Amino acid sequence: MTQNSRTVSCPRCAKPVRWGPESPFRPFCSERCKMIDLGAWASEEYRVAVKGKDEDPDARSAGSEHDAP
Repeated sequence: MTQNSRTVSCPRCAKPVRWGPESPFRPFCSERCKMIDLGAWASEEYRVAVKGKDEDPDARSAGSEHDAP
């Protein structure tokens, strides 16, 4: 391994992966880990957090009905 090579952990299984052309699925260790991770995104197991103003408009209108006198 050269000094310029970097090793990262596979985000799916934590196996060490060399960051370079010899690892075509980087940052994943294999196509299997890459596809498992893609499936998790597709099935909405992962979500990007959204703050206040960007909430779902339906959720805001439902909440305002409860606040009315």
